[in-house]
Amino acid sequence: MRSYYYIYFMTQKTDSTEDAAVAAAAAALVQQYGDDAEVVATLRAAEFAAAGDVEALAAWDMIIAYLEAIRGSANGQENMGALN
Repeated sequence: MRSYYYIYFMTQKTDSTEDAAVAAAAAALVQQYGDDAEVVATLRAAEFAAAGDVEALAAWDMIIAYLEAIRGSANGQENMGALN
């Protein structure tokens, strides 16, 4: 559910350059790596985590969250309710 809200608020903001950069980076990853974009982003995040670069890690975490939200909306997960 968190991913749904993230993608919703990302698409609602039109003046945020940070959000636009995250969306552009995610789009470039999807264009280049297709279904493996999320895996590639996770590997890049791990590299920055190992190097101790928390700022870059935070940026990659935002990209990963955006990619998860895209995957979730493509699978229809944003409309899933309680199972019982």
